[in-house]
Amino acid sequence: MSVIRQPGLLGRTTRRRVVGVTAALSIAMVEAVAVGLWFGLVVGERSTSTALAGLGILFCGALLRAGVFGATVSDVRDLCQPQRLAAALALTGGWVVWLLVAELVGNIAGLAVATVVLTGVLTGQFVLERHVFPTRVHSPTVRTALVPALLLAVGAATLLASAWFTDLTLATPPLSLEITTIVLWIDVQHLGYLAFGLFAFLAHQQRFEQVLDP
Repeated sequence: MSVIRQPGLLGRTTRRRVVGVTAALSIAMVEAVAVGLWFGLVVGERSTSTALAGLGILFCGALLRAGVFGATVSDVRDLCQPQRLAAALALTGGWVVWLLVAELVGNIAGLAVATVVLTGVLTGQFVLERHVFPTRVHSPTVRTALVPALLLAVGAATLLASAWFTDLTLATPPLSLEITTIVLWIDVQHLGYLAFGLFAFLAHQQRFEQVLDP
């Protein structure tokens, strides 16, 4: 009854949800592309050039993600302020630490330990990002940041597992055209990238539900 009496409230709530979903989708796309390109460069045999290129891509993606988050929840004037660069560096370092831990421990144990480590790192980074981009709603806490961090870490674990523990390719029968023959194939690692993007969207949607006014 109160909503019916205040139709503007329903409109504002709908707009906030649309903004939250749109921002979450944008950030998920940025994160999927940046982390995916970095992961593809360094997960196999890596060189100094590929490692540096991967770090550059990862940092640019982290900085862009911070920009989208800041533009959604606060008034962003300068992304190159030290505290905002620190948030992007923390995210970049978190992904590097995650992969190093997974490789040092190895196998399923490495995957599990790295997932726990990444969850902790992302929780801290999300809290830091909320301090960098203050909002009008409740202050950031470890508890509110834990669920989005866990979702993103599970997506990362799925991506790593698809590269480490599976070697399967799904292909369609040859499709004959007039001048050529086409075969469509999907590698399991491609599904890992897709799963990571989905978990990234769910994680950031959860974040925006917390930071945007109810």
